[in-house]
Amino acid sequence: MIQNGRKAGFFAQRQWILWAAVAVVAVILLASFASRDDSVAIVTATVTRSNIRSLISTNGKVEPINNFEAHAPIGTVVKRVLVKEGDHVRRGQLLVELDAATAESQAAQALAQIRASEADMNAIERGGTQEEVLTLQAQLVKASADRDAAQRNLDALQRLQQTGAASPGEVRAAQAQLATAEAQVKLLQSKQSARYSRPEISSVQAKQSEAQSAYSAAEDVLQQLVIRAPFAGVVYSLPVRQGTYVNPGDLILQEADLSKVLVRAYVDEPDVARLTPGERIEVSWDAVPGRIWTGSVNSIPASVKLHGTRNVGETTCTVPNQDFKLLPNINVGVTIVTAEHDRVLTVPREALRMDAGKPYVYLIANNELERRNVEISISDLTRAEITSGVPEGAKVALSSVNSKPLHDHLPVKVVQ
Repeated sequence: MIQNGRKAGFFAQRQWILWAAVAVVAVILLASFASRDDSVAIVTATVTRSNIRSLISTNGKVEPINNFEAHAPIGTVVKRVLVKEGDHVRRGQLLVELDAATAESQAAQALAQIRASEADMNAIERGGTQEEVLTLQAQLVKASADRDAAQRNLDALQRLQQTGAASPGEVRAAQAQLATAEAQVKLLQSKQSARYSRPEISSVQAKQSEAQSAYSAAEDVLQQLVIRAPFAGVVYSLPVRQGTYVNPGDLILQEADLSKVLVRAYVDEPDVARLTPGERIEVSWDAVPGRIWTGSVNSIPASVKLHGTRNVGETTCTVPNQDFKLLPNINVGVTIVTAEHDRVLTVPREALRMDAGKPYVYLIANNELERRNVEISISDLTRAEITSGVPEGAKVALSSVNSKPLHDHLPVKVVQ
C-alpha cells in the first residue's frame, strides 16, 4: 500500500510538470503569433515648402554682337602690324597696313585710262581732236571756194553757150565739176556735225565707264590695305604677322565690342515649345568655375535643324560682359529658367506615381498607405511642386525596402 501511494504521488508530481511545460509552450506559441507583423518596410519623405525652378539645360556658343573682320583684298605682303591679340583699340586707330605698291600701280593705270577716255569724249563732243577740227575747217573753206569757182565757171559757160561760144559738152563738164564741189562741201559739213557714228560713240562711252570702274576698284583696294578700327573694341583674332604674304580673301584680323556678347543656345527639339521670350538664361564657362552670367531669351527658334547628332532649335540672348571674360567662339553651358516658384509645397519626384496620366501619391496614415490624387505644377531634376492633394508636413511613400509593390491600404512601417 505504501508502495502504491508512492507511485501515485510520483505521477501526480510528473503531471504537474507536464502541464507546466504545455503552458510554457502555449505562451511561446502565443507570443510568436502575437509578434508576427505583416507590414512592409518603406522609405518616406515629407511634403515641405521650398523654392523650385523648371530648367532646360543645354550648351551654347558665344558670338560677338558688333563684329568687324578685315580680309586681304589682293595678294600682297603684310607691311606693318601695330596691335596684338587682346588689345583694346579706339575708333579710327591704325591696326594693320598691307603693301600697296601693286594697288597704287593699278590705280595709276586706271587713272590714265580715265584721262584717255575723257579726251576721247571731248573729241566726240567737239567733232574730233583740235588738229582734226582745224584741218576739217581748212578743208571746208577750200571746198567752199572750189564750189563757188565751179559755180562761176558754169554761169560763164552758160552765157557763152547762148552766143554759140561754148559747146554743150563744156557746159555739162562744168555742171559735173560743180556737183563734185558741192558734194565735197556737204561731206565736210557732215563730218563737222557728225564726226563719229553711234557705235563709235557707244564704244568710247563704254571705255570711259570701264576706266572709271577700274579706278574706283583700285581706290577701294587702297583703302582696304590700310586697316583701321571702325569702332572701339578688342582685337580678338590676329592670324597674320609682319612680313608674311597673304592671298586674296585671307583673314587679317577680327575686332569686336565685347562689352556685350550674343550667346547662341542649342535647345533640343522636345524643349523648344517651352521657350518664351524674356525667360532667364544663365551662362557658365568651365574656364571660370563658379561664375554665372545672366541674360534673357531674345528669340524663339523658327525651325529645328540638325546640329551634330541632335535636332535642335537655336535661341539667342544678349549677355553683359563688362570685364570681357566671355570670349568669342567659346563653348558654354546654358541653363534656361522656364519657370520659378518660391516657397511652394514640393515632394521628391520618385514619390509621384501616374495612373491614366493622372498623378497620385501614397500618404502614410495610421501605419498604412492611403492613395491621394494630387495636382502638380513645375518640376526640376529631383522635386515636383504639389498644388493640391496633400498638406504640408505629410509623409508620403517613396519605395519599399524589399522592392515589394505598394498599393492602397497596405500596412507599412517607416524605415529611415
